[in-house]
Amino acid sequence: MDGVMAVFGVLTGYIIPFILVLSVLVFVHEMGHYLVGRWSGIRVLAFSVGFGPELIGYTDGHGTRWKISAIPLGGYVKFYGDEDAASMPGADALAGMSEAERGQTLAGAKLWKRAATVAAGPIANFILAIAIFAVLFSVYGKIVADPVVAEVRPDSAAQVAGVTVGDRLVALDGHEVSTFDEVRRYVSIRPLVPIIVTVEREGSRLDLPMVPKREEITDQFGNKVELGLIGIVTNEQRGNFRVQQFSPGAAVIEGFKETGNIITGTGRYIANIFAGRMRADQIGGPIRIAETTGQMATLGFVAVLNFAAVISVSLGLMNLLPVPVLDGGHLLLYALEALRGRPLNARVQEIVFRLGFALILTLMVFATWNDTIGRWIG
Repeated sequence: MDGVMAVFGVLTGYIIPFILVLSVLVFVHEMGHYLVGRWSGIRVLAFSVGFGPELIGYTDGHGTRWKISAIPLGGYVKFYGDEDAASMPGADALAGMSEAERGQTLAGAKLWKRAATVAAGPIANFILAIAIFAVLFSVYGKIVADPVVAEVRPDSAAQVAGVTVGDRLVALDGHEVSTFDEVRRYVSIRPLVPIIVTVEREGSRLDLPMVPKREEITDQFGNKVELGLIGIVTNEQRGNFRVQQFSPGAAVIEGFKETGNIITGTGRYIANIFAGRMRADQIGGPIRIAETTGQMATLGFVAVLNFAAVISVSLGLMNLLPVPVLDGGHLLLYALEALRGRPLNARVQEIVFRLGFALILTLMVFATWNDTIGRWIG
C-alpha cells in the first residue's frame, strides 16, 4: 500500500504538473510555427504535441492532423514536403512536384516566409512568458526592497571593499539600480568578474571595486545553485519590503524586462561556462524540469505560472541555438542561403542535419547525466 501511495505521490506531485506545463509550452511554440506557416501559404500536414505513436487526434478541413502523441517531451509541426518532423526537406518528393505544389511546401516558400515561419516558434514562447509575467505583476504586484545594506558577511567581497551597514547601493558598473533584486541579478551572473559598486553614504557617493565570489547555495528544496555573491544582506527594516503594484500597461513593460533579464542571465551563464567561471552542472533536462515543477506546485499556482514563464523563455532560447534540427539551425542555413544566393545542396543539408541531431543527442545525454548520476556523485 505504501508503494502504491508513493507512486501516486510522484505521479500527482511531479509527472502530471510537468506534462501539463511542458505540453502548454510546446503547444504555444508549435502554434507559432503553424499560424505563420499557414499565413505564408504553406500546407500543414500534422500538428503534434508529443512524439511517437498517436494517442488521440482528428483531421481538420485543411487536411491537418491534430494529435496528442505518446511521448510528452516535445512536439512538432510537419509541413507539406517535409521528410520528417524536424522539417528536413524531402528532395525526392520536391523533385516530383509541380511549381504550384512546391509553393505550398516550407522548402519551396520564399526565403523570408521560411525564416518567419521558423522564427515564430521561439518568438511565441517569448510572447507567452511576457504575457504570464504581465498577468502576475498586474494581479499580484511584485515584492521589492531598497538596496540598503543591513549586514555585511565576514570575509566577503563587500567587506574587503569597505561596504558598511547602512550603505545604499545606487549603481553597478555605472548602471543605476533602485531595488535589492536588481543588485542580486547583476552580481549573481558575474562570479569572479571585477565590478564597480557605487554606494551612497552620508550624502556622498563612493565607487568601490570588488570581485564577486563564486559560491554554492542551497535553496529551500535542497537544490544546490552556483552564484556570484558579494556578501551583503538587507532586511525588512533597512530594505523597506513592499509590494509594488503595476497598471496593465506597466505590467507588460515589466514582463518585457523580466523576460529580457532571463535571456541575459542565460547568455551570461553560458559565457561563464566557457570562461571557466562557472560549472556546467546546472544544465538540466526533463528530469530536473519535472522535479522543479513539482517543487513549485507545492508553493501554489502562482509559483507554477512563474516557473512556466521561465521555462518558456528557456525553450525559446534553446530552439534558437544555431544547431541544425533546431529552429536556430534552420535560420542559420537560411542566412547562408541569403549570402550565397542559393541553398546548400541536398546532400550537404542531410549531413548537416545528422550532425545537428548528434549534437542534440549529446546535449540530452549530458543534461540527463547532470540530473541523475552527476547529482549523486557531486
